[in-house]
Amino acid sequence: MKKTINILAAFVLLTVMGSAVSDTKQDGWISIFDGKSLKGWKVGNNASSFSVVDGAIQVSGPVAHLFYEGPVKNHMFKNFEFKAQVMTKPGANSGIYIHTAYQETGWPSKGYEVQVNNSHTDWKRTGSLYNIQDVKETYVKDNEWYTEYIKVEGKHITIKINDKTVVDYEETDTDKRSGGEKDRILSSGTFALQAHDPKSVVLFKDIQVKPLTE
Repeated sequence: MKKTINILAAFVLLTVMGSAVSDTKQDGWISIFDGKSLKGWKVGNNASSFSVVDGAIQVSGPVAHLFYEGPVKNHMFKNFEFKAQVMTKPGANSGIYIHTAYQETGWPSKGYEVQVNNSHTDWKRTGSLYNIQDVKETYVKDNEWYTEYIKVEGKHITIKINDKTVVDYEETDTDKRSGGEKDRILSSGTFALQAHDPKSVVLFKDIQVKPLTE
């Protein structure tokens, strides 16, 4: 009888574990920030602009960019969903780059920037596909956590702020890009977080990606 009970208990445990694994796979979201360190991320000049504070990446300092270079998809994404919890301090400006590539210095030349800015003097607000499809409205407040979501599928980009769609963009005008915008196109690449200026303080946490079929 005892042996039967033990076998039954083991079966129940395996069933529960199997269900949990199945749910994880079905959900598909993968964390790319461990909440403790910048492991899997790389920054060139002005590395001190990024630190980990209370489980979040704090961005505060001169111009710099923190690139994801971890193992998920070998940090090379094409079609994906991305989301992060973000908090801006008053007057802050930052951004989330997609389809980009590591640079030691300067503003990333490859890929798109998705704006993070609720009260900076730049009128292009949070959720803007910067200089491509800009958002004038302010949907969230400083000093409050909000969700910034980005989806790339084929030539389509969707950006949501707290589940509200603020950008719904189909890439059809790349032939009109020139100068500093010529590489603002969809291809493939990694993500980067921006330190815009010494007065801008922004926090990022719960950074996750869901790779989609290519």
